[in-house]
Amino acid sequence: MSRIAPTIHTHPADIAALEALLPQLKGQTQVEVTLKDGRRLLGTVAVQPTVQQYRDAEENEGSNGQLRLDDLDTPVQQHVVWLDQISAIRELPPVE
Repeated sequence: MSRIAPTIHTHPADIAALEALLPQLKGQTQVEVTLKDGRRLLGTVAVQPTVQQYRDAEENEGSNGQLRLDDLDTPVQQHVVWLDQISAIRELPPVE
């Protein structure tokens, strides 16, 4: 994954908010992710994301992370979402 992020975070509360998302995004969990722009994605978490160090366009260093989500309707399609763009996560019930 790229080491450049559109937005980086340096404030401890912002980094803690990113880290608080991680337990809800365990690998192979099926989730509905609501983004800050209102879009909703349904998918399976490919790999549990981590908060990592990135640089922004001005070369400032800070934290963010990326979620890789395999689309539920089209599993060959993968979404890559920045953690700071997520506003809500809902775990989906298992398919019976």
